Amino acid sequence: MYIQELKSAEGATKAPKRVGRGIGSGTGKTSTRGHKGQWARSGGGVRPNFEGGQMPLTRRIPKRGFNNKRFAHEYSVINISALNVFENGTVVNAETLVSKGIIGSIAPYGLKVMGDGKLEKKLTVQAAKFTKTAKEAIEKAGGSVEVL
Repeated sequence: MYIQELKSAEGATKAPKRVGRGIGSGTGKTSTRGHKGQWARSGGGVRPNFEGGQMPLTRRIPKRGFNNKRFAHEYSVINISALNVFENGTVVNAETLVSKGIIGSIAPYGLKVMGDGKLEKKLTVQAAKFTKTAKEAIEKAGGSVEVL
């Protein structure tokens, strides 16, 4: 048996409807488009979401806010409460957080440390950005902050 000898099962395939092939076919003359009108013409019809001249739904509904994604700086964000898994005196940076599985990957602008939670360990934290509360909490615990 060869691949060119394979055939579909009986009734598995159906021949396409051949329109505009004479009166005997039953789909000749107007080729299933009916008589006259916008849809009967070549290139006729309307674009998707056209509502006959009525103000479209997408324009009737009010819009809110804006998206500043083009100029936004993306950081991998972490709270200081997540840093309690490290031992005292450890140097914590984005690479160590990825290796521990605390963050998935390093964002284009690096790591940003937020001040939510409580830090009980004395750590040296290296990051691109710190919030004011995070900086205070790290220094209060006896650690140090290094901005990269």
